[in-house]
Amino acid sequence: MEESNGQADSAFAFEGTWQEFAPIAFTNLLLTIVTLGIYRFWATTRERQYLWSRSRFVDENLEWAGTGKELFFGFLIVAVVLLLPFSIITLITQGAIFRGYEGLAALITLTMFIVIFYFTGVARYRALRYRLSRTRWRGIRGGSDDQGFTFGLSYMWKNMAGYFTAGLLTPWAMVSLWNERWSKMSFGPHKFEAYAESGEVLLRFLLFYLAPFLIFVAGGIAALLGAGAGYGLGGEEGAMAGGMFGIFIGLLVFYLLIGLIAVAFYSKFYEVVVGGTQWKDLHFEFTASTKDWLILFLGDFALVIFTLGVGYIFLSYRHWKFFMTHMEAGGEIVLDELTQSQTSDSQTGEGLLDAFDVGAI
Repeated sequence: MEESNGQADSAFAFEGTWQEFAPIAFTNLLLTIVTLGIYRFWATTRERQYLWSRSRFVDENLEWAGTGKELFFGFLIVAVVLLLPFSIITLITQGAIFRGYEGLAALITLTMFIVIFYFTGVARYRALRYRLSRTRWRGIRGGSDDQGFTFGLSYMWKNMAGYFTAGLLTPWAMVSLWNERWSKMSFGPHKFEAYAESGEVLLRFLLFYLAPFLIFVAGGIAALLGAGAGYGLGGEEGAMAGGMFGIFIGLLVFYLLIGLIAVAFYSKFYEVVVGGTQWKDLHFEFTASTKDWLILFLGDFALVIFTLGVGYIFLSYRHWKFFMTHMEAGGEIVLDELTQSQTSDSQTGEGLLDAFDVGAI
């Protein structure tokens, strides 16, 4: 990648270690338990301060400028504006059912579902906007002047289009929403441009439709083989037991195959959407293969299982390192053109994100 004052071997790099991160992770866990979960907002800030500070882009490390207070007050605002009314409406719905107004209760429940669905999209948008606005590189930040309310509507109808077409439009919806969200963001004086196409993602998604057929055939063969082996060992009872064992093996293989297809699908998705995103004259690339993703998730599983759940506190470190390690960029950066972003600087954090428990990226 080229820049105005020299060459860089790799645009992105991560320079942290798990040994450095461990004291932060364990202290955050202890304080979160002692404060009954309240400290988690400040724990998130401490994690991000470390991860950002060990992440290099071109010639300088990133900086996280957000605070735990912002995240805490953002959550409180959402709790008052959304969660409290939803709790009251839930009580009203239960009262309607108790009095025999099932139709009214169903209508209220459907309305609540639509509202939550809409604000989930808004949450995804505003979380990304907030994170960009609190990320500093060479003193500049990102953000957006768009509040995300129209994105919430896009999130609703595009996802519904995917549902009502038996999933066939789901890859298009995911790619389209990525393009829409990132195209409304900027960093410094330059806007992002996202123009990814969903064709390759759809081809990978079609494996989900092929999997049940393959498993049906394989499961049938496993059941017949199991029944035959069981009959030779224990007659009819052995045949039944062998057949059931074969079916169990078939179901196990089915879920493993579905998981593998999901990993392959998301590998292709991030390869396509990141590769279709540009910042001024800089284009990006995500190099993680399906094998890399599989190793990441198997490592996560092993870490959590063999530490009896304690290893969960290291997952954010592993995922961020994975992200930074496999990000690449090419093109030219003219450092003299970089000025501070003029987008609005939101004063509260990811309240909607916490309320609906969804990811930002």
